[in-house]
Amino acid sequence: MARYTGASCRQCRRENLKLFLKGDRCYSDKCSFERRAYAPGQHGQMRFRKVSDYAVQLREKQKVKRIYGMLEGQFRRYFEMADASKGVTGENLLMLLERRLDNTLFRLGFANSRDQARQVVRHNHIFINGKKVNIPSFLVGIGDVITIKEKSRKNQAINESLDAVARRGIPSWLELDRDNFQGSVKSMPERHDITMPIQEQLIVELYSK
Repeated sequence: MARYTGASCRQCRRENLKLFLKGDRCYSDKCSFERRAYAPGQHGQMRFRKVSDYAVQLREKQKVKRIYGMLEGQFRRYFEMADASKGVTGENLLMLLERRLDNTLFRLGFANSRDQARQVVRHNHIFINGKKVNIPSFLVGIGDVITIKEKSRKNQAINESLDAVARRGIPSWLELDRDNFQGSVKSMPERHDITMPIQEQLIVELYSK
């Protein structure tokens, strides 16, 4: 699976927004964005007066891609799925991204970041409705029960993530059973469940050109 392998903190600096890509580090004094809140590169500290509409739309798309950890081809396919569905295209897109298994694990607290959640899935730690699933892009649905494999419940990274889940909170569409290392999907995610500052209409405008 193709994925971004560069420095995560550069992405936050490029988007001028803390994207919380490195878990606990993003909440500490070691966060690079807190120390250098400007774009990377030799021209990073320059401030340009005029920004085109296209540039604003592009930056919004790049930001959302980086939040959910995807490259262009995969992100474009999600947009096409959203555009073909009933309802508002921008909101459909975000709801599809939220329903990805790696994002769902992160939101439940089984991982400190979406990158870590992808690793948990790939390493066969996850069962959905009693069946092993190792595909990060798997879309969860109402009634799905997500369980950590019995042998993996002593995994230090998973337990540390669960201990810190209170700091992030769990969205209303999910329910966590901490004692049984289990989470369930109560309903479909809604727009208000996404707290990151995202203007999805800009992405729709960009892809509609």
